[in-house]
Order: sequence, then structure tokens, then C-alpha cells
Amino acid sequence: MPTVLGLEGSANKVGAGVVRDGVILSNCRATYVTPPGHGFAPGPTGRHHRARLLGLVAAALRDAGLRPRDIDAVAFTRGPGMGSPLAVVAAAARTLAQVWGLPLLGVNHCVGHIEMGRLLGRAPDPLVLYVSGGNTQVIAFSRRRYRIFGETLDVAVGNCLDRFARLLQISNEPSPGYNIEVLARRGRRLVELPYVVKGLDVSFSGLLSHLQAVTPKLLEAGEATPEDLCFSLQETAFAMLTEVTERALALTRATHLLLVGGVACNRRLQEMLRTMCRARGAELCPIDERYCVDNGAMIAQAGWEMLRAGQVTELAQSGITQRYRTDEVEVTWRD
Repeated sequence: MPTVLGLEGSANKVGAGVVRDGVILSNCRATYVTPPGHGFAPGPTGRHHRARLLGLVAAALRDAGLRPRDIDAVAFTRGPGMGSPLAVVAAAARTLAQVWGLPLLGVNHCVGHIEMGRLLGRAPDPLVLYVSGGNTQVIAFSRRRYRIFGETLDVAVGNCLDRFARLLQISNEPSPGYNIEVLARRGRRLVELPYVVKGLDVSFSGLLSHLQAVTPKLLEAGEATPEDLCFSLQETAFAMLTEVTERALALTRATHLLLVGGVACNRRLQEMLRTMCRARGAELCPIDERYCVDNGAMIAQAGWEMLRAGQVTELAQSGITQRYRTDEVEVTWRD
């Protein structure tokens, strides 16, 4: 029964988790939080991860009731993501693997989300909508790769939400996207916003720039409240995502939809997708919010699949790749 330690740190969350044969034994995480109105820069984020990572590894082993000798491999996020945080996690993974004499497994961050979703959603071959701060993709498996059927042409939906939260000076604790969701529930007026869908692709930059231009005027004139604007942003962006996902469901004839990534925690997005799936005779897979956001356990699960297939990363090939696309990975563990 192979046991894999997974390390994640592609953005503002750093984590360590342990997985053994499809069972999550531990999942420890810390988040770098900045003041309202500010994002997170690579340098400070990397320093945060460096200060917390080894403590998280110790906590993950302790929660799993294991010692280093019980671990069979060390998996880490190779990319995509921010350079400094990725480099910190990769260096820690290489060090632990060499000290403990274990194989190293360089995991694609997006594939980590998918494999964790497949494990928890009990859907062997779903269509995937991957929505996070750095990525927005519609994905399906074909011929040993996760193929991208559609994606954002510019900024990711999570980044769009985060940047609007900065404009409104919304708190980053516990996350800007969650706080937008809470405000949106009290919104009453739908403000018309740019809606850009091109086939199976979406674009959020025009939506964001329009909001940046009109928000101060609308608030000053009393024509809309922050709650109205958060509501309008969610309804417009999520309708775009639902449209392209429905188109992909029709194309692939998938019977299950897997929603993964940090934005997958959003209840309104889940509601819109569930309604669409029911109309098409498909099922939205159950979502465990503990594993939607970036975490070490998802990297451990993807690493476990790689280890099972003999897809080990050589030390000389273990550098990070900030632009590491989902469809670059050969998925040797699936038929």
C-alpha cells in the first residue's frame, strides 16, 4: 500500500498532506493573507511558505500517525504557479526525498485538482470545470491526456473576483472570493456587464475593466450598492462558465461534471451548474470544500497515481515550470 507525502505551494496557500491507496490520512495547510486592497506578491508569499512548510510536514505526519520511514514517495507541485512559492516547495521536496532516500514525483497542479476530484466524486471519467485564481479550463480525458476543450482567453475567474475585491477594499480573510459570495447574497439589482463567450472559451478582462470604470460612479450616485455589484459580477461570470460547460457536456456526452479549484467552493456557481446538469441528464459530482482550495493531499493523490504507473521524476528534471499546461502531462495511469 504505497503512501505518498504531497507538498503544495503554487500560490498563497502552502500545504502538506498524506494519502495511502485512496485514503486521505492528513491534510495541513496555511494561507498567506494580505490586507484589504492588496494582492500577494511572489517574494513575500515565498518567504511565508518557507517559514511554514516544514512545520506543516511534521503536522501532516503526526496527524497521519506516521514517521518518515513509512512514506514511499514525496510529491510536489511542479507548476503552474508563482515562481518563488513553487521554488520553495520544490526545494523542500527535493531535500526530503534525498534525505529519506525516496522517489520524487513532480505533479501538475491542475492534474492534482482533477485527481482529487475523481477520488472524492467517485466519477471515473467526468467532464471537468476547473476554476481557480490562476486557471479557468473545461477539460475532458482523451488518449492519455487531459484535453482542454475551452479556457479563459485572459484572466482566470478567480483572479477576476480577487481583483474586484481589491477595488471594493473587501477583506482577504478567509478569502476575497468567499466575501464576494456573502455580499452577493444580499444583492438586489442586476447591473448589466460585458458577457464574452467565444465557442468554448471565455474572457473576463473586459468584464473586469468595465467594473473598474463604472463602480466608483455607481456607488457615488447611489445607483448600486457593493452587494449589487458583487451579485452582478457573480451572475454574469458564472453564467458564462455554465454556458461553455453545457456546450462541452453536449459535445462529450459526459454523464458527470466534476467541479474543482478554489472557486468551486462557491454555492451560487454550484447551484447554476447543478440546474444545468439536471436539464441535460447529467450529474454534478459531490464537492468537498475542504479539498477545493489548494492543498497538499491533492498533490499526494496525483503523486500516488504517478507512482503506481512508474512515472517518477528524476532529480535532474525536478525544476519548476510556471507555465505548465494541463494537457502537457501524459496521464499514464488511466486507460
